Amino acid sequence: MTQPRASQICLEDTPWYHVVSRCVRRAFLCGQDSVTGNNYEHRRG
Repeated sequence: MTQPRASQICLEDTPWYHVVSRCVRRAFLCGQDSVTGNNYEHRRG
């Protein structure tokens, strides 16, 4: 059964966690896309 993330992560015990980003079909999640020239820095927040 799935659980919401709010119940899986305790911010008092682990205030930092690692986020892994994966791209599909060269779709950039954040940063500067050198192929198209698009800038996705606004997604970092």
